[in-house]
Amino acid sequence: MDTSVALIRTLDQLADLLDQAADTPPDSPTPCTDFDVAALRHHIVGWLTAFTDGYTSDDHTCSDPDVVTVDGSGADQVRDAAARLRKALPDALANPLKIGGAGMPGDMAASMILWEYQMHGWDLAQAAGLEWNPDDEALEASLEFAPAMLTPDFQGEGKSFAPAVVVAETASPLERLVGLSGRRAM
Repeated sequence: MDTSVALIRTLDQLADLLDQAADTPPDSPTPCTDFDVAALRHHIVGWLTAFTDGYTSDDHTCSDPDVVTVDGSGADQVRDAAARLRKALPDALANPLKIGGAGMPGDMAASMILWEYQMHGWDLAQAAGLEWNPDDEALEASLEFAPAMLTPDFQGEGKSFAPAVVVAETASPLERLVGLSGRRAM
């Protein structure tokens, strides 16, 4: 599956999930221990806005995610970003995405963003007691991509990602990605 298609599908599902989770108390914990539900919503919407601005701007520079305000559940902002990305991708993947002064190949950034939103969708679903079922083919793409990002610099105690969690050999692609990303069900 093309990363652009997978990303848009995941964002469409994420917007629906944000609507479904609208009544989840903002201070509810999530499996991503750095974020409660309110902080996770801000992280999702802020960074998606930043990435979308980077892919759709002439100089490919991401905007500041911290200045974004989440409106309601954030679902409409995710839908707006997905609509903007539909127009820009896959052509924009040929350009490096500038994130905080550093550049990343556009296609690599899209793979990272796909993985990020698959995981944060799972985090939100866990916190809200809802189902999260991204496309298996898109999850397999993230399972191929993520190990290159989960180096000892980023995964382990006190780092961005907890140590990988062992899952059963019969685990679904989502369960494998969750475990690889150091997450545990709540």
